[in-house]
Amino acid sequence: MTGKLLAIYIGAIPGEPLHSVDSVNAVPGSGLEGDRYFNPSNPEPGRDLTLIEFESLQALEAETGIHLELDQQRRNLVTQGIRLNPLVGRTFRIGEVTARGVRLCNPCQHLEDLTQPGVLSGLVERAGLRADILTPGIIHTGDPIVILDD
Repeated sequence: MTGKLLAIYIGAIPGEPLHSVDSVNAVPGSGLEGDRYFNPSNPEPGRDLTLIEFESLQALEAETGIHLELDQQRRNLVTQGIRLNPLVGRTFRIGEVTARGVRLCNPCQHLEDLTQPGVLSGLVERAGLRADILTPGIIHTGDPIVILDD
């Protein structure tokens, strides 16, 4: 199963709007340079990277009428064509960067507070994935996403 990276979002300040970038430097154990959660001394697994499926946002809109712009979903990477929930505990590559799925990234009240009522319940079990970056490199919009441990 392969997919592609549709968009990259980072934000320097927690709670502030995210902005789209064409590429970003991924640092193992630290996260994405320029992002609010980039922290070279963060030992907590699953804090390096967050991903969400574009298809989840489409389903949210189809089922609830709630439309979220890609920059409103609060995840770093928007993927297309690959299911993220099955990547918990698995190794995958985004372009030249290798990552490992750690846990699901469940929606939170903060996301609903920043958007609109119904987002929280509408994204349960499909709000994305938290992952660790295993190898350094640059992630680019359009990069293929490939599962490595099939």
